[in-house]
Amino acid sequence: MATKPLTGTKVFLMLVAFFGVVIGVNVTMMKLAIATLPGTDVDSPYAAGLTYDREISAAQDQAARKWNVNAHIERRSDGGAVLRVEARDASGQPVSGLKFGGRLERPTDKRADLAVELSEAGIGLYRGNAASVAPGQWDLVIEGEVRGTRVFLSRNRVILN
Repeated sequence: MATKPLTGTKVFLMLVAFFGVVIGVNVTMMKLAIATLPGTDVDSPYAAGLTYDREISAAQDQAARKWNVNAHIERRSDGGAVLRVEARDASGQPVSGLKFGGRLERPTDKRADLAVELSEAGIGLYRGNAASVAPGQWDLVIEGEVRGTRVFLSRNRVILN
């Protein structure tokens, strides 16, 4: 049996093939990693930093109102969820005329976030539905507005079964 000799051309081609495979795998993994999770919480950290003082002021104004806002979310057997929000002022009277909105945010994947439209079902009582809510951990974000100005913000971690 005759063996072919190892020449410089064969060694060069083996090195090119080896490093070609390594670089190809690295480029593929890099593209998949960037497309999957960009690694940022906000789209523009600079813009978020500029609004930081306004967020602190809004939180202080919200605390001064001393509202009692209770939210209850329940996942139904068909995969949907029902969100109920009850808002009362500092004296315990129902707060009416607000425009409440809710969001279910996945802590690990922003692409799975769901908006929940809330409508006033009674004085100080707001209800909304979300379709196709997967079980697991969610951040429930509730925002209340009056004439386009946010007057209430709440963010809570919930587990839906």
